[in-house]
Amino acid sequence: MTNIKEIKTPLDAATIKSLKCGDVVHITGVIYTGRDAAHKRMADMLDAGEPSPFDYAGNIIFYAGPSPTKPGDAIGSIGPTTSGRMDLFAPRLIAEGLTAMIGKGLRGNAVKQAIVTYGGVYFAGVGGIAALMSRCVKKVDIVAFEDLGTETIRRLEVVKLPVVVAIDSKGNDIYDRDDN
Repeated sequence: MTNIKEIKTPLDAATIKSLKCGDVVHITGVIYTGRDAAHKRMADMLDAGEPSPFDYAGNIIFYAGPSPTKPGDAIGSIGPTTSGRMDLFAPRLIAEGLTAMIGKGLRGNAVKQAIVTYGGVYFAGVGGIAALMSRCVKKVDIVAFEDLGTETIRRLEVVKLPVVVAIDSKGNDIYDRDDN
């Protein structure tokens, strides 16, 4: 059986440093959702000197847009979106204090360098388990950009959300392969 690390948000530097590439992690606490259009707006807000829609420090952004919510559920199926689509904006948000991201797939060198420089972490969610991940969401609130539909920034309260450390704070990357 795999040893699962249980972590709680907000994340602190000691927790981030304790996570190693390949670790299986359960996240409990508050995380935020946001994808391409939301990231562009957050960058535009920073450029305009406007306040961020949420405090980035210690927080995690989940690159996801949920499907419609069924009656009685907190949220519809919610799984990770391809992270590379946020790579244009991620280094800036990390420099502003964003601690961690959840998505799927490779990250560019600028993102990896920002993670190392500012002490962050990138978690991979496993594609295809969106229904399971939605069961970990206990409460949802809209934070910003409601006009973006599925790309609205949401505040999620999660319990034991399953992820894998894909890039740790030292830059070790689960996607790097020696056999290429």
